Amino acid sequence: MPHKLIQVDAFTDRAYGGNPAAVLVLPEAAEEDWMQAVALEMNLAETAFLHPEKNGFRLRWFTPRIEVALCGHATLAAAHVLWETGVLGPQVPALFFTRSGTLTATRRNDWIELDFPADPEDFCAAPLELTEALGVAMHYVGRNSTDYLIEVENEAILRKLEPNFMMLESIQARGFIITCLSEDPRFDFVSRFFAPGVGIREDPVTGSAHCCLAPFWGTRLGKDEMIGYQASSRGGVVRVRVQGDRVVLGGQAVTVMRGELL
Repeated sequence: MPHKLIQVDAFTDRAYGGNPAAVLVLPEAAEEDWMQAVALEMNLAETAFLHPEKNGFRLRWFTPRIEVALCGHATLAAAHVLWETGVLGPQVPALFFTRSGTLTATRRNDWIELDFPADPEDFCAAPLELTEALGVAMHYVGRNSTDYLIEVENEAILRKLEPNFMMLESIQARGFIITCLSEDPRFDFVSRFFAPGVGIREDPVTGSAHCCLAPFWGTRLGKDEMIGYQASSRGGVVRVRVQGDRVVLGGQAVTVMRGELL
């Protein structure tokens, strides 16, 4: 049976920026092996699969290699598709049931806000392999439930960073968040995200990483609301708002492709 497939660039207001995600709205649950095969075929950082459940939608995310427990940009893309295709009315919140609990998305004019669980880091000693893999001075190293967070001295170091991906892949972690203060007054902080262990060398814009970045920089800057820029080759803007043990992520999205999966 054919399935409609929509590709969306998330955390951007222009086509071919931000982070691309494929979205499939299915009538019912699909086989896990099939979803993983589709994600491999799409060869994007994430492919989102959703189907109606109760008063919302069951949502699952797959990289080309594995299923993940949380993905921000593909959730943003999924909500964008539900509103754009008329599955949901323009002012109706999107409710998602996921491996990370219940997530909601709401529209705020041209922006979409996602209510996600915060995932703050704790200080930890840097593994020797991490120091060698990055090859730069690390001002701070922390670890949350899935990722390492590494603060570097300045934006020039962050942007020029070329990690040893084979060495990063040998470290037990979903990914590696590299961050520093922004030198651009439009943003509070900048970041990059590497996740070779799940099949993504560099993720263009990582919503879930901002569930760690928001409390990290919020504490240091004394702010609850900030704007982050992910400095990948595509680039993307993420608004963050810390609300207790939750983080509200704000982003924009653009549809770039519609097709049919045969």
